Amino acid sequence: MTLKHLMLSTLSASLLIGCSSDVSSDKSKDTSGNAVTEAVSIDVPNLDEAISAGSLSGLYRNAGEGSPVILIVPGSGPTDLNGNNSLGVTANSYKLLAETLSGDGISTIRVDKRGMFSSAGAGNPNDVTVDTYAQDYKNWAAAIRAETGQSCVYMLGHSEGALMVTAAAIGNDDVCGLILIAGVGRSFGDVLREQLKANPANFIIMKEAEAAIAALEAGEQVETGSLHPGLQGLFGRSVQGFLISLMQADPAALAKEANKDTLIIQGQNDLQVSVKDAEKLAAATGGKLVIIEGMNHVLKDAPKSRMKNLAVYKRPDLPISEGVSQAISDFVNP
Repeated sequence: MTLKHLMLSTLSASLLIGCSSDVSSDKSKDTSGNAVTEAVSIDVPNLDEAISAGSLSGLYRNAGEGSPVILIVPGSGPTDLNGNNSLGVTANSYKLLAETLSGDGISTIRVDKRGMFSSAGAGNPNDVTVDTYAQDYKNWAAAIRAETGQSCVYMLGHSEGALMVTAAAIGNDDVCGLILIAGVGRSFGDVLREQLKANPANFIIMKEAEAAIAALEAGEQVETGSLHPGLQGLFGRSVQGFLISLMQADPAALAKEANKDTLIIQGQNDLQVSVKDAEKLAAATGGKLVIIEGMNHVLKDAPKSRMKNLAVYKRPDLPISEGVSQAISDFVNP
């Protein structure tokens, strides 16, 4: 296996922060000509109903009249509303979470990001910023309130989605509270450096990678043609605007500004986001911090061993970690 393949395999399996999987390389397109990716699983249970907010689409699992409602926002890259993507993640984490919460009397709406999957007609998936996503989730909150009659909606963001729901909650009375799972509390540039360094195969390209990250942090575009082939997908020209927006955001500061009741959930065996990130978010918000022993980034129990941990990303048959739904249920129904 070449260094390029080693690195790309690690990047995709790890769902790196930054929607840097340039979906223009995928073959399928929506009717507007924008490139989209193919959903890994479109296994829609009978209890899931299609729901939309304008051109954005999702699935509504109704736990009963008057039940609290949680909007589930996916993580980075081409991740669908079930928590899967074409880069090797098939854990069905969001679908399993919705099913579990429904049993606890909590309704959920899990959504596809603009330009992807069922939301393919909402626009170019690469032409986005943090503000773009924040507005999308504000629109979702308003649509959910209109559909359910609830006075407010809980927003749950996983990984990169934690930042997006935080931004959407600022000054937004439609939001009851925030549930941040595996959300970073530091600069996304710092997190990306740390994730790249975690894979020994990347040592040859770290100097180039760090220079590219520094340029993006400064708001500058990066010339990709001269980059190592293993970095060209990560820093694709079409997603650099988004990466610049992402790296200029301070997740902890935004979470403090949102000023909402906040639950922070972090897995102890998460290879991508650390407990120190969760602690920073908790300190900024004064929210409740729940550390779940043995849980990895896709919300499932997994060994600390890197290879064995990543293997769980492909295990839809495994349940989500027991403590996740319990912590959410306790937060939503105190």
